[in-house]
Amino acid sequence: MAEYQKIKLSIADRVYPMTILADQEEGLRKAAKKIDELLKHYEQSYAVRDKQDVLAMCALQFASETEQKSINNNRDITNSEEKLEQLAFQIEAVLSKRS
Repeated sequence: MAEYQKIKLSIADRVYPMTILADQEEGLRKAAKKIDELLKHYEQSYAVRDKQDVLAMCALQFASETEQKSINNNRDITNSEEKLEQLAFQIEAVLSKRS
């Protein structure tokens, strides 16, 4: 049976109470910390006063990282498939010579 717990996460100076699965806590706390660190970076690096704009920039950065990983993963899968096909062809060539 799934074990739930209540936590409070602070993001951009706001507290968000949540009910989560126990094994999600570490990931959520790390994500909240990364968001706050990125918020501070954007606030210090750019003349942005509106938290909404800074949060949008953070969301865009995290979403683009996720999308880029997906693109890279698809490329890796395609390359692996091509290499496997080449190996299979080479194996078949060697086996057909032995027959």
